[in-house]
Amino acid sequence: MESRGTLDLLDLQKKIDEVVDEVETVIIGKRDIIRLALTAVISEGHILIEDVPGVGKTMLAKTLARVLGCSFKRIQFTPDLLPADVTGVSIFNQKTSEFEFRPGPIFAQVVLADEINRSTPKTQSSLLECMEEKQVTVDGATYQLPVPFVVIATQNDVEYHGTYPLPEAQLDRFMMKLSIGYPREDEEYHILDTHTTGRPIDNVRSLLSPEQLLTLRSSLSGVHMDSDLHRYIVTLTSATRSHPMLSLGVSPRGSLHLARASRALALILGRNYVLPDDIKTLGVPVLAHRMVLSPEGQMRNLSPTDVVREIVSSTPVPC
Repeated sequence: MESRGTLDLLDLQKKIDEVVDEVETVIIGKRDIIRLALTAVISEGHILIEDVPGVGKTMLAKTLARVLGCSFKRIQFTPDLLPADVTGVSIFNQKTSEFEFRPGPIFAQVVLADEINRSTPKTQSSLLECMEEKQVTVDGATYQLPVPFVVIATQNDVEYHGTYPLPEAQLDRFMMKLSIGYPREDEEYHILDTHTTGRPIDNVRSLLSPEQLLTLRSSLSGVHMDSDLHRYIVTLTSATRSHPMLSLGVSPRGSLHLARASRALALILGRNYVLPDDIKTLGVPVLAHRMVLSPEGQMRNLSPTDVVREIVSSTPVPC
């Protein structure tokens, strides 16, 4: 087993805790969500944040980018947004008599796709190649996106008028779907105390660099995952494909995402090995958004989250 030294792990956990602390100065009281978002970023995953307006979805993306030292661009998805507005366009240069490519806002290390479900399916699909292959193809020419590259998309879960739900192929490319939720009363008091007299994000420090983030990603290969845990993941995802309450189960991509995220979470928690609890913790955020309820499941008012929790609770854990 490839292993990292104890001191390295302690130093790494201290640095990651500093990153989480720094983000929490802006996104107050949501440490678990911040840690999950960081888990996705370290494991090369994209994030979909679905929640009610005003809880900090956009601010979380902007703060993460700043703390990680990554370039950041925001794309406001609207019904009239075109694919070229996202990826870029070739423009004819009369001086050189040649076409020149003008990169779109997708060319950044952290890209915020704000209210992604307000754009048409044609525009949404412009992200498919970007998210999976980290490249853009325009007029037959392919351009590589910056490294690292992360898409953080947001959408409201209470306002569906004039929206276009993301298709399953798009949802499957997101490693995690997160919900920030309302703060507690004491947390909201702290928000009023710190956010009404200034902008805390203006004081956020950059604690990592893109190069250090890439080093973190490469260190995942040193986090051991036992073969029994591989079988445990396959058992969980296979159960979704035959579950009577589901008409669509988790894809093999979902299994890969769960395994990689489990390694990243173990690393964040200061371990060089994965525990079953890591997989359980990530079950809902990594798997639930990939599933579609069957008519019977809909009649019973179940949610994919309910089904994931039921499968996780009923599946024996490797000893």
